[in-house]
Amino acid sequence: MPHKSFDSKHIHSLTQAILASYQDDMGTNFIDVKNLPVRDKILFVLNSLMELLFPGYTGRRPVSSENIRSIIQEILVMVRRELADQIELALRFNCKLKDCPACDCRDLASKCCEKLLNQIPHIRQILKEDVQAAFDGDPAARAPEEIVLSYPHLCAIAIHRVAHELYRMDIPLIPRMMAEYAHSQTGIDIHPGAQVGRRFFIDHGTGVVIGETAVIGNNVKIYQGVTLGAVSFPKDEQGNIIRGKKRHPTLEDDVTVYAEATILGDIVIGKGAVIGGNVWIRESVPAGAVVTIAKPESLYVTRGRRKPVEKNSE
Repeated sequence: MPHKSFDSKHIHSLTQAILASYQDDMGTNFIDVKNLPVRDKILFVLNSLMELLFPGYTGRRPVSSENIRSIIQEILVMVRRELADQIELALRFNCKLKDCPACDCRDLASKCCEKLLNQIPHIRQILKEDVQAAFDGDPAARAPEEIVLSYPHLCAIAIHRVAHELYRMDIPLIPRMMAEYAHSQTGIDIHPGAQVGRRFFIDHGTGVVIGETAVIGNNVKIYQGVTLGAVSFPKDEQGNIIRGKKRHPTLEDDVTVYAEATILGDIVIGKGAVIGGNVWIRESVPAGAVVTIAKPESLYVTRGRRKPVEKNSE
């Protein structure tokens, strides 16, 4: 029997209160919504694309030189169908927001899907360079296979390079869904709008945040906890955030950023600069510069007081 405090009358009144909370909604319920991509299908497509990028690495099916051609063709046909359906849903949702009923969402979705699939060979080439950068940059790595199978950076950047292509096509929702899946799996948060160059390596990776308008050059290496963020968000006369403007840093080629550094705003970290750990940067840094926090004094503690350690006079 239901508890007295939770009888049928109470359930009825609570149901009414919950229903009332759905009124004048701001996108927090999806009742009767048909034109939204389905998260599980997006993840299925994404995992299938990962099979094209790194064939056989999941171990879900045996892959050999004899069957690889048929596997590629099977995945291409499946992704072409499933992803086109999800892109169409995302485009129709966008059309509803912008009130553009004349748009041929189905045809546009097909073209966008084919454009992405045509980029797979190019994405694979860049990912090979990312793997090599990680192998060259981490003496703990014993083999490239170890990087592909276990390094969170490689998973995050592979998904980002796919999501970024869709972002460039102005596909709503789906790129961000992919990026946030990568974030949940790796602890690395790369907005799909960020432009990332070749031979990119994130060592360790946990806690890295790279904002939408960040630009990263070639041969860049960053460590865990690094933030490439924005200082503030300009607003219009009505107090609404102005979107689409450059507000995140640019890291030129050959930059290294050590752990927990925070770099904010539309500034430039020049070619070959080295940013030390735990620094806070809001101004551009010239090429070749080394930026570190002030070297702390060595201290010892006596009776609750901290005093500088006396240097040996010898």
